[in-house]
Amino acid sequence: MALEYREWREGDDLALLEIWGDPETLPAQQFRAAFAPSSDGGQGRQWRRCIVAEDVVDGVGIPVAAGVVHEASLHPERLWAYIEVAKDHRRSGIGATLLTMLRHEAAESPSGVSKLRSKVEPGTSGAAFAEWAGLAPIQRSQLVVVDPEPLKLPVFGDGSEEAASEQVEDLATGSVELSDVVGRYYTAVHHWDSPGELGVPKVQRLFLDELAGAHGALVLRAPKASAFGAEVPASRKGKLQAFAISYAQGNSDDPSEVFLGHEPRLEEGPAREAVRDLLALIAYQHPVLLEVDDSMTALRAVVDPLLDQGKAKLRGADTVVVSD
Repeated sequence: MALEYREWREGDDLALLEIWGDPETLPAQQFRAAFAPSSDGGQGRQWRRCIVAEDVVDGVGIPVAAGVVHEASLHPERLWAYIEVAKDHRRSGIGATLLTMLRHEAAESPSGVSKLRSKVEPGTSGAAFAEWAGLAPIQRSQLVVVDPEPLKLPVFGDGSEEAASEQVEDLATGSVELSDVVGRYYTAVHHWDSPGELGVPKVQRLFLDELAGAHGALVLRAPKASAFGAEVPASRKGKLQAFAISYAQGNSDDPSEVFLGHEPRLEEGPAREAVRDLLALIAYQHPVLLEVDDSMTALRAVVDPLLDQGKAKLRGADTVVVSD
C-alpha cells in the first residue's frame, strides 16, 4: 500500500462517499459537511485545513481517508477536528498520520487557538481512536423524545384562564427579552466550552431567526409584580422564567424539535419547576424532541425520571464531546 497525502480538492467528497458508504454515526454524518477546500479565513469564511489520504495503485491515487480542522464561530476556544478512514484501511496508521498533520496545521491557526475537540459515540471505533489520541470526554449529550402528556398540567394562580395567560405567553422570536435570556442560558450551560460573546443579534441569528428554523416561542413568567409595593395592584409582567423555542419539522408526524431552557439566575429548585411546568404544556398533545446535555441540570432532573418511567425515550446513541 503506497500512501500519499494532499490538500482537499473539488470532487473528493463524491470519491470518498463511494468508498466510505453511509455514515456510521450521527457525528460522522454531521462532520462530513465540514470537508471542503482549505481556507485562510476572512470575508466571513472560517479558517480551515483539509487533508486527503490517497492509496496509490499503478500511479493512480484513490482517496481513502480525510481529516479536517477548522475554527468555530461559536465556541471559539477550541478547533473542531474530524478524521474518517475507509474501513478496509483502518489500523494501518493513516488516522494517526492525519491527526499529526492536523495538529501541525492547528499550531499555525491565525487565532492562536490550537486545542482540538470532536464528537464521538461511545463504543465506536471513533471513540477508541479519540481515547488513543488523548482526547478526553468533556460533555455528554442525548436526544430525547418526550411522549404526549408526560407530566400533570400545572395550575397557575387561582386556576383561572386569566391567571394562566398572565404567566404563559406566546412571545415573538425577535424579542430582545427572550434573546437575552436564551443567550445567558446557553452560556451558562456551556461553561465547559465557552461560546464566547453572545450579544442579542448573534443569539437571534443562531437560535431565533427563521433561517435557523425557529418558528415560535412559548415562555413561562413569574406571577405579575407591582412596581409600587404589595398594597398596589400588580400590573407589570412577571420576569421570564423559562422558554421553549420550536423549530420547523420535516414531517407533521415527527416530534417537534424544541430548545427548552430557563432564566440562569434561578436557583436549582425554581429552575427545575419552571422547566417541568413548561415541558408539561408543550408536550401535552404532541411529542417533543429535546437535546439534553448533562450540564443542563434542571432539564436533566426533569427528563431522567420520564426516561425511567417510559414516558420518554432516547433517539439514537449518546454523543460525547472530547477534547485535548
